[in-house]
Amino acid sequence: MQKKFSYPLKIDELNQNQYRFEINADQHELTDIAEILKVEEAEKFAAELFLKRNIKEHSLKVWGTVNAQLMLQSVISLENFLQEYNVPFTLTYDTTATYQDIKEMDTGINDEVPDIIENGEINLADIALEQIALNMEDYPRAKGEIFDFNQYLKQEETSKENPFAVLQKLKK
Repeated sequence: MQKKFSYPLKIDELNQNQYRFEINADQHELTDIAEILKVEEAEKFAAELFLKRNIKEHSLKVWGTVNAQLMLQSVISLENFLQEYNVPFTLTYDTTATYQDIKEMDTGINDEVPDIIENGEINLADIALEQIALNMEDYPRAKGEIFDFNQYLKQEETSKENPFAVLQKLKK
């Protein structure tokens, strides 16, 4: 859990009402977000989050939308480009479960496993950052950029030398 951009929330302070939270990062926080996400620059980061606790079922549902504008570097042209993200999400937390409880659950590959609440609190900023990070491309490229592998392959073939030519030179 990172500490630079943080909005912690104690679960015990929530009753069964529905809550709404807004996060709008200021300039200093945008710098921290760019560092956390390892991007060139964060120009905008905002989130609208809703929480609903069910005390009887020991659950906390968190849903909402995260919006971000990030300056990324293309892996093809190495030029910066602006990428917009609009990510809706839904998460379910088990307010009493531990990691051991989750490990022991009998679940299939398609079953929904609840998230764990550590130390009685969640961090709304971490939740929002995680949603963007999960939607970021591993190898970003600007819209319309295509890597033409054949262009580089042809150049290598023309400059390739017979490996035995070196031995021929040594023999002479």
